[in-house]
Amino acid sequence: MKCSVPDSARWVGSLLLCGAALWPLVQPQAAWAQAVESLPEEPADADVPTPAPGASTPRERTAPRTPRPPAAPRFEIDLQAPDEVREFLLRHIELQRFRLLRNLDANELARLLAAAPANLRELLATLGYFSPLVDVIGPPALTEAADTAAAGTGATSTRPLGTVTIRVAPGPITRVATVNVSFVGDIATAPEAAEQRETIQRQARVMQGLPFSQSDWDRTKDAALRALIARRYPAGRVQNSLADIDADNRQAHLYIELDSGRAMRMGEVVVEGAERYDKTTVERLVRLSGVVPGSDYDLARLQTAQQRLIESGYYDSAFVFVEPSMDGASLPVKVQLRESLRQKLVLGVGGSTDSGARLSIEHTHHSVPGINWRAVSVLKFERVDQLASTDWSSPPNNDGWRWIAGGRLLREQDDFNITTSQRLRAGQSQVGIEYDRSFYLQYDRASVFNEATQTLRTAEANSSITANYAWTRRRFDDPISPNSGYGLAVELGVGYTLGTTRLPFTRTQARWLGYWPLGDRSPPPEPKVGEARVVNPASNRTNLGRLALRLEGGAVLAKTSAAIPDTQLFLTGGDATVRGYGLRDIGVRQPDGSVLPGRYKGVVSLEWQRPIFNANGRSPVESVLFIDGGAVANRAGDLKPLWGVGTGVRYNSPVGPLQLDLGYGLETKRLRLHLNVGFTF
Repeated sequence: MKCSVPDSARWVGSLLLCGAALWPLVQPQAAWAQAVESLPEEPADADVPTPAPGASTPRERTAPRTPRPPAAPRFEIDLQAPDEVREFLLRHIELQRFRLLRNLDANELARLLAAAPANLRELLATLGYFSPLVDVIGPPALTEAADTAAAGTGATSTRPLGTVTIRVAPGPITRVATVNVSFVGDIATAPEAAEQRETIQRQARVMQGLPFSQSDWDRTKDAALRALIARRYPAGRVQNSLADIDADNRQAHLYIELDSGRAMRMGEVVVEGAERYDKTTVERLVRLSGVVPGSDYDLARLQTAQQRLIESGYYDSAFVFVEPSMDGASLPVKVQLRESLRQKLVLGVGGSTDSGARLSIEHTHHSVPGINWRAVSVLKFERVDQLASTDWSSPPNNDGWRWIAGGRLLREQDDFNITTSQRLRAGQSQVGIEYDRSFYLQYDRASVFNEATQTLRTAEANSSITANYAWTRRRFDDPISPNSGYGLAVELGVGYTLGTTRLPFTRTQARWLGYWPLGDRSPPPEPKVGEARVVNPASNRTNLGRLALRLEGGAVLAKTSAAIPDTQLFLTGGDATVRGYGLRDIGVRQPDGSVLPGRYKGVVSLEWQRPIFNANGRSPVESVLFIDGGAVANRAGDLKPLWGVGTGVRYNSPVGPLQLDLGYGLETKRLRLHLNVGFTF
C-alpha cells in the first residue's frame, strides 16, 4: 500500500487518512495517539448544543477574518532605456505581471528572465525599432536563492529576490516608405467610385515618412475601412494587409487590400415610435436629408437625417440606420424615435454684459389641437429690454417648406429713449442643410418716448407693412467651431408706411462672415509612445490660427418725409457687432446726446484667432486680437465709423466657442468687457 503526504496545508487530513489505512499493521494505540497529538487542540464548548439534522455546526460558520495585507514586490525592475520608450516598456513588459505574486520563487523568476529579451524585442517592434540591443541581468543573489529553494528549506518564501536590471538600446527607428492600397470588388472598376478610391488612398498615404508603429498601422487600416463602408459598400472588409519591414534600410512598406463587395442602395423607410406626431413628417424629413429609396448607401446622409429629426423638436432622440437585406441589393432604412412631450415649459436665467441679468419663460406646444402646428411662446425680462413673442409653424411639406406666423411685443431702452414696438409676421420658410429661405409679410408699429423730455418723438406711432425675402447660405467646415469657410445672408423688403402719409420704401440688409487659416497645416501631433496618432487632414488646424472677417451693411431707401418705424431702421454696437461700445450705442447722435436709429448701416470686424499654447494648432484655448468698426447715418455720405480695438480669450467648448473680450472704444475712450457664447450665423 502506498501513502503520500503532500507539502500543502492539508497535511493534517492526509495524515489521518494514512493512519487509518495502516491501523491493522501497526500498534493501534501508538499510531492513533501520534495522529491525535499532531492535531491542533481546540477549546471545548460545553454550552454548544447538538445541532439539529441539516443545521450548520459552529465550525461551519465562517468567522470574520483579518484582511490579508497587500503583497510586497518579490523583485524590482531597473529599466535603463531612453525616455521615448521607457514608460511604454515598463507598462507592458511581461515581468510586471509577476512582481506581486506571493509564491514566486527563484527558479520561476529565472525562467521569466530567460523569456524577457524576446518579449522586449516584440514590444519595441510595435514602435518601429527592429534591431534593438537588450540585456537582462538577474539579481546578484538569484543563484543562491535558487539553491536554497531547491534544498527545500523555504528560506526564500518571504525574502525579496532582488532587483532585475534591464538595459535597452532601441537602435534606429524604421520609417514608413510606401503605403499602397488596392481594391477588389465593385469599387475597383465603378466610375462613380473613383473619388472614393482616391480619398482612401490619399488618407492612407499620410503615414508615409512617419515612424512606423503598430498602433498607427492599425489606425490606418481602420480608417481605410471606415472610408470604404461609409458610402456604397457597407459590407466592405479588409481582405489582406501586410507590413513589409526592411530592417537593413530601416523602411516599412505597407499594403492594404480592400474588398468592397457589391454596391448597396437605400431601401424603403420603416418608422418606429411615431405615435403623437404624424409619421409622414418623419418620412419627409428623412427624404429631405437625401435618404431616398434607390439612392446609393451613404452613412453621412443617414447621420444628417438623424440630426434633422432631433433638431425638428418633435423627438427627444432619433436613430436612423440600415438593416441587412435578403436580396443584398437594397437596405431598408429603419428610423427609431422617442417622441417629445406635446407641451414643454422651460424656465431660464442668464445674463450678458450688454443686457445684464435675464429671466425667461418659454412654452412649447408641438401639436396645437385642430391644426397640428407648433407654437413657441416666450417671455423675456432683461435689465433694458422686455419681450413677449409667439411663433407658430406648420409641419414641412414634401419640398421642406412650412407655413409660419408670429407676433411680438418689445420694449427697448437706449439712454433716455424707450422704444415700444409691435410686430406681426406670416409667410413660409424652408430650412435646408446648406441653404435657408423664407418669404413673408410683416407689419411693424413703433413709438419712441423720451424720459428726459417726457414727450413722444412723433405725434403718433409709425407703422408699415412690407413683403420680405430672406436667403442664407452656410459653407463652414465645422458648424460649431469653424476654421475655414464662409456664410452669407441677404434680406430684401419692399413696403409702404401706414401713417397719415403713405409712402413706399425699400429695406435691404446683408451679412458676410469668412474664415481663412494662416500658415501651413499643422503636422500630426506626436502621440504618447504606443498610442495611435490622430491624423485627420480634413480638420487639422494651423499653428498660426485663422483670420475672421465680418461685413454687414443695410439701407432703407425712401423719401425723407417717410415715417418709417424705428424697428425697420438700424442701430449697432455691442458684444456681437462693434466691441468697445454698448448695446445699440452707435446710431444717429441727437443734440440732447441721445442716439436714434438711422437709414444706413455699415459694420466691419477683423479678428486674429490663434492657439495660446500652440499645441500643433489644436489648443482649445485661443487668444483673439480684433478691430471693429461701425457707422449709422441717415445719409450714406454721412457714414463715419467708430472704431473699437481689443483682445480676448476664446475657449472652444463642445457646444461652441466661449469668448471673453476686452474692447476699447476709440471714440468714447473707455474699456468694455464683452462676453459671447456660441457660434451662430
